[in-house]
This record gives sequence, structure tokens and C-alpha cells, in this order.
Amino acid sequence: MISETTNAPLIAFKNVSLQLGGKPILENINLSVERGQFCCIVGTSGCGKTTLLRLVAGLLLPSQGEVLYQGKNVAGPRRDVAIVFQDYVNALLPWRTVKDNVALGLEAIKMPKKEQPARIAALLERVGLAAHADKFPNQLSGGMQQRLQIARCLAQEPDVLLMDEPFGALDAMTRQTLQDEVLRIVADTKMTVIFVTHDLDEAIYLGDSVIAMKPNPGRILDTFEVPLPRPRDQLTTPEHPDFLRLRHELFAFIKDMH
Repeated sequence: MISETTNAPLIAFKNVSLQLGGKPILENINLSVERGQFCCIVGTSGCGKTTLLRLVAGLLLPSQGEVLYQGKNVAGPRRDVAIVFQDYVNALLPWRTVKDNVALGLEAIKMPKKEQPARIAALLERVGLAAHADKFPNQLSGGMQQRLQIARCLAQEPDVLLMDEPFGALDAMTRQTLQDEVLRIVADTKMTVIFVTHDLDEAIYLGDSVIAMKPNPGRILDTFEVPLPRPRDQLTTPEHPDFLRLRHELFAFIKDMH
């Protein structure tokens, strides 16, 4: 669960504010994410959801306060924190095959060349792309391209996976399939996930808790715990009374933001 009073959170924001070009983007963010937690972040456009991810990833540094990872200040990107972008088309290298795109993650951790083929084959098998290893990204569907980006991130063997609306551009059936694949991967690896989405149902379905943000500047307004049992199921989980209750609460929250 997320708590502002925890002894040893994996990730912690302490009184974090951020200004870019003199404009306040985030204000007084206090947040702790425990190891192994699946944390979803929702809010209207411009409330700073993606900016929070960039601070965790070390791509931005706060103007005030501290962003801590394992108790130490985040000073820049690190191998054990990987990010999956919504724009999978531009995230992949079009001149590299599927297997060679995955190899990028292995090159980043300096895995010996002779060990890479077996690792690549295992990763492609995990995300359902084993039969497409020699294709190029433009020969894949959108869902397959996003699977490839996820495989490349998994190649880094990260402890933390940051996901920035990764399924927003996909059709409903592909989206549901990838939601369940991510849940299986997280269950197998025990990774910590911070997942940004505009989709309230997606946030409830995936998350252990949902952080609701308010814009201008971005602030955390509330935290919604998700007491739904795991594993989750696309048919029965959305019919659970707690799912319906949370959906109503989150919808009312977002509606008040407009």
C-alpha cells in the first residue's frame, strides 16, 4: 500500500515541488511507494502524472524537496528503473529487428554476447513474440510493438517499471490482453510498478492503490486503496462491489476537476 508514514519505502517523494521555465508544475508532493506495489496515478491532463514518472526515473530533478530511491537522492537515470512509453512507435528502433531491439536492454546491462540469444528467446516467449524475432517493428501490430517495448524493458531486469499510459493508443481487446500480461509479469518478477493512465477502470483493475492528482499546479489530492483480490479477471473483477464503489468515487473525483 501507499503510505506517507512508512519506515523504508522503495520510492519516496518528500515535499517535492517542480518548476519549469518559471511555471509551477508540481507542488508539495509527499508520496511513498513500497517494494512490490502496483501504484496507479490518475488525473486530468496537465496535472503532472508523467512528470512524477520522470522524477522517479531521474530524467528531471525537483526544484524543492527530495525524491528518494532506497533512501538515497535520485540524481539521474539508473539501470534498475525502466520506463515504458505510450508512444511505442518512436520508442523502438525501426532498423533493428525484434530480437535486436530486445538486445538493446541486454547491451545496457553489458550482458556477454554469447549469453544474449537465450535471454532474448526467453523474453520474446514471455511476451508472445517468439515467432516474430526476425521481423522489424513496422511489420508488427500496435499491440505487438508495445509487447516488444515491454520485453526490452524487462531485459534490463529492473526492480521498478514505470509505465506512462502504455495502452492508451490500443484497441480495447488488445488493451485487456496486455493488462493481463503485465499483471502476470509483475506477479512473477515481484517488480514495483508506477502506472499512469487516464482510464479509471484500468487503474482500479491493475492497481493496489490509485493516486488521484489535481492540476494547476499538480498536487496529490487523495489516495484510493484497492482491496480487490488477485489474480484479477477481466469479466468478474469489474463486477466486484469494491470495483464498482471505487469507480463511482474516482469518477466523482475526476468530474469535480472539470
